[in-house]
Amino acid sequence: MKKLQANLNRLAENLSAPVAVILEGRDTAGKSSTIRELTHYLPPDLYSVCLSHKPTKQAMASWLPYWETKLPRQNRIVFFDRSWYSRGMVQHLNGWCTPRQYKNFMRRHKNWEANQPVRFIKFWLSISEQEQQRRIIARKHSPLTYWKFSANDENALSHYDRMSILKERVIDSDWHTVDYADKKRGIKNLLATLCERLA
Repeated sequence: MKKLQANLNRLAENLSAPVAVILEGRDTAGKSSTIRELTHYLPPDLYSVCLSHKPTKQAMASWLPYWETKLPRQNRIVFFDRSWYSRGMVQHLNGWCTPRQYKNFMRRHKNWEANQPVRFIKFWLSISEQEQQRRIIARKHSPLTYWKFSANDENALSHYDRMSILKERVIDSDWHTVDYADKKRGIKNLLATLCERLA
């Protein structure tokens, strides 16, 4: 793992364009812990992290322009713990966006990305329904991670199949799907793929 992290350091120091690394996946897939490992040894001036949070009404109404302000503008990496793709998946799944907002996103997001002066490297962290259930229960009862548990975690279990359908509508050949049944192995495989893409 440390050899891969050292390689990521070298590659990050020699970027030829801004890079957006997008991590999407179901609740408890391992997005946040993956970003912690990816950035553990990176010099702070080479990257930043864009964390998932509840968007404002203004951001919801101007979705892609809002995310455009989060993209890297210098030759550095921004790691996205969820991204604009949440509109096509969790927002639509939970009814947080309107049907019109969803349709507009699905129609526009590819052209929007194509017009950005940024390299996009996209990962889907894949876990089974059984593994997600195990992790959600563990999160709920852990004295270390209980604070991360929310009603959304509970709801995720009843929407696994529908989330799969929504995911298939946006996850295409541009994405790298990484098996996260074993999180440590998943992180290592994702890091190796990231280094390959940056080389």
